Amino acid sequence: MIRLFVAIDLPEALRRQLASLGGGVPGARWVDADDMHLTLRFIGEVDEGTASDIDEALAGLRAPAVEIRVAGVDHFGEGEKPRLLYAAVERTPPLVHLRDRVEAAVARAGCPREGRKFAPHVTLARLKGAPAHRVQGFVAAHSLFRAEPFVADRIVLYSSFLAHEGAIHRAEAEYPLGQGEGPAAWS
Repeated sequence: MIRLFVAIDLPEALRRQLASLGGGVPGARWVDADDMHLTLRFIGEVDEGTASDIDEALAGLRAPAVEIRVAGVDHFGEGEKPRLLYAAVERTPPLVHLRDRVEAAVARAGCPREGRKFAPHVTLARLKGAPAHRVQGFVAAHSLFRAEPFVADRIVLYSSFLAHEGAIHRAEAEYPLGQGEGPAAWS
């Protein structure tokens, strides 16, 4: 069995910028800059045959490159139990279209469709026992965060191995976007 997800890699400068936000929240396990990405579809554990089918389906995917804008910081988790800090990614029609294409490809490979609404984000930290007031303070202090937009010209199929210190990701395959087209326009 292999644990997979499909993501957009972030430029190194953006990853370093996001990593520099880290700190000041007890109970936070900050994501290493090299592991930051924008997940389009978490697949989970599949057998080798299904993994091969997913690779084949993604290789056939045709979609334009997409402009990505990271703006703001927030958290997932309710009330006194925040569980994750993240940098928000603007949910533009071209990004949603790309995510829908990825979803369709993964479904064609035999995986069940994702039931959750797509909430594009970059995970900054996983939280365990973090005081809610410290999380809210972090969010407030970084609410105006904005990064330079970038054009995503490829998607990546990653494998993920769970280790004591956190997940270890390995790029298994890359798939180009655009192929001669400019980034998808949006307003």
